[in-house]
Amino acid sequence: MPDTYINTPRVSVVIPTYNRVEFLEKAVESVLLQTWSNWELIVVDDGSTDDTADTMQGIPQVNFLRFEENKGVSYARNRGIEIAGGEFICFLDSDDQWLPEKLTRQVQWMEKNPECSACYTDEIWIRNGVRVNPMKKHRKYSGQVFRNCLPLCIISPSSIMMRRELFNDIGVFDESLPACEDYDLWLRLTLRNPVHFIDEKLIVKTGGHSDQLSRKYWGMDRFRVYAMEKVMKNPGISPEQKMWVLEMLIEKCRILSYGYNNNNKPADASLFFEKAENYAAELTTIPGKSEEGFQKKI
Repeated sequence: MPDTYINTPRVSVVIPTYNRVEFLEKAVESVLLQTWSNWELIVVDDGSTDDTADTMQGIPQVNFLRFEENKGVSYARNRGIEIAGGEFICFLDSDDQWLPEKLTRQVQWMEKNPECSACYTDEIWIRNGVRVNPMKKHRKYSGQVFRNCLPLCIISPSSIMMRRELFNDIGVFDESLPACEDYDLWLRLTLRNPVHFIDEKLIVKTGGHSDQLSRKYWGMDRFRVYAMEKVMKNPGISPEQKMWVLEMLIEKCRILSYGYNNNNKPADASLFFEKAENYAAELTTIPGKSEEGFQKKI
């Protein structure tokens, strides 16, 4: 094994996985093929019952961490962060893959821009084995991107590279969230930190399989509402950022209220209707902003 694997690595790669050995092997291989060699690879098995353990223990470059009980992707990623020794932290979902230059491009950027806390890359999308083009709403942005992160998650976990010390400031993944845990972390990240976008397609995101969280949970916006309500309490939020969050909370709470009503869940519909009304009232307290003006926009 090369010395770069046993000495302190520059980059720690964390792959959380649960019963995805057929995808996981390809994900791991894409790390092994990186042109940047000074990395460590941590695979966190979140209670798999397939052949994950036997397969990963046969790969010497993998630091394999296994838990008997499935506790979710946030728990798995956080345990990987705890034992990571790298200056930079990257994540790779077990059903995604990296192109060979991914780490090289990101390390080069971070070295040339020491003031930058994080960077992420463009991506190739594969759905049910077919390459598809992202929609306009998935457009990527660079710099102060907090407002751009509010509608949906524009940063793929598999694409980001973060300085390790950043977690001391913003915290780690919220283990209480069953989904949208990445959205939640990116709000905390971008609230006070610029993020650079590397305009190269350096990861392959695969989708369409049955175990994706977006298929498991209806009404993903409820988790985004929770994340925005959290960030509203952050003492570092500016008045302008608070206004943006309130606008998005009104929109998403109204959408959820409508959806719950259509699904014959009147109590939940009423809850999110009331939330929308309360946030609309709060928005009017911001100088120069009225809920009527916002209502015309959506």
